[in-house]
Amino acid sequence: MSGYKFYNLAIMTGAFLLAGILTNPAVRTESFSAYLQMKLEVGNFLILLLMLIVWHLIFTASHVYQSRRFESYWSNEVVDVFIATTIGTLAIGVFALLFRLEIVTMEFLFAVWFIATSVSIASRILFRYLLKEVRKQGRNLNHILIVGTNPRAMQIAKKIENNKGLGYHLVGFVDDGWWSHDVREEGGYCRVTDLGGIADYLKSHVVDEVIICIPIKSLYDTSTSIIEQCQTQGIVVRVVTDAFKPKTGHSYIGQFEGNHVVTLNTGALTTLDGFFKRIIDFLISLILLIILSPLMLVIAVLIRLTSPGPVVFTQKRIGLNKRIFNIYKFRTMVINAEEMMADLEEKNEVSGPVFKIRNDPRITPVGSFLRKTSLDELPQLINVFKGDMSLVGPRPLPLRDYEGFNQDWHRRRFSVPPGITCLWQVKGRNSVPFEKWMELDMEYIDNWTFWLDIKILFKTVLVVLKGTGAS
Repeated sequence: MSGYKFYNLAIMTGAFLLAGILTNPAVRTESFSAYLQMKLEVGNFLILLLMLIVWHLIFTASHVYQSRRFESYWSNEVVDVFIATTIGTLAIGVFALLFRLEIVTMEFLFAVWFIATSVSIASRILFRYLLKEVRKQGRNLNHILIVGTNPRAMQIAKKIENNKGLGYHLVGFVDDGWWSHDVREEGGYCRVTDLGGIADYLKSHVVDEVIICIPIKSLYDTSTSIIEQCQTQGIVVRVVTDAFKPKTGHSYIGQFEGNHVVTLNTGALTTLDGFFKRIIDFLISLILLIILSPLMLVIAVLIRLTSPGPVVFTQKRIGLNKRIFNIYKFRTMVINAEEMMADLEEKNEVSGPVFKIRNDPRITPVGSFLRKTSLDELPQLINVFKGDMSLVGPRPLPLRDYEGFNQDWHRRRFSVPPGITCLWQVKGRNSVPFEKWMELDMEYIDNWTFWLDIKILFKTVLVVLKGTGAS
């Protein structure tokens, strides 16, 4: 369950407790702790849990949890929240009748509804405002590619450029030619490739979202091919049309400047999921960096005393939607390890484009211990703190390994932030074949929850304690 879903359930729980305090005379005659104890006994914890589940299902059905980055107006979101809290409050009233809950009176129901509605709407408006201001500063931007150069495509492009708060950077257009020379000359836009070249373009460029504006009926096969390419690689695709209706997958229909927009998302986290995951990563990485700094200093000294070269090894890695960043690790190999790889290629012991061998002659004595205990990964907490990585996510691959990919569905692993640990780390690591590794990454993406992250982190600790790190 995503962080924002937990947040909504927390609002409901808080509204329930606060409404009881405000509307029940017992609070004025008994201590607060005694009141809580009494209500848990009378109301029954299982009933409260069941109400929370129903509340969650109502909010899900009301589309309250879906990402709304592409919507320029927040009024629809407020209406959805209003409807969800109203129906949720009515559900509490039904539970009160069924289970004869004395605490639930008309005053109590109104208080629950007012608190939950006002807090939910106010927090969403505040969140939208903060995101808008951040995006105006050029941060939290999604790189967007528009397929088509017709008037509708140009209208959307202008709306995106005029509304910086949406958080989009227009990469360019894809079409076999400009719909009108006047449009090209007037707008100063860039056409990055033709319709036949979009697959190659997506493989080698940073693209977070694709908007399809070409006619679906006359270019159905082309549109379908583009959608499949985006879905395969985990890139969000939006179809601007009045005719297209989604059949499968994670999708929802919204509006942008009067146009119906279908969003298909087969990989990436929603904005709210990513926001809460980022907050957790930032706080935990900061705490761990402070706590583990003495240990990291000792490791740095050992590396410096036992082997010539830098303490920290940096390497270009592929991150979210193929963004390139520098990963930090404690150096475990000799300083000319990269040059020695060419002579060791034939000894590679794993399938696929990755390179792994046991008893690697490039590894230093201290490096062997660091790899065995996974202590060489500690500097990656800096990557997490900076936002390049997450605590949990598919492992970031070197540029060399990425260039060896020959299946587009493998690239969907880049639709979520890379992590220090993942399912591959806790299910065999070096003993897992490359194809199975990619399948585990897809399993993580398709089944992601905060609870799954917690389980992976816990299992990672057990793996480290057992000393089954990299060889």
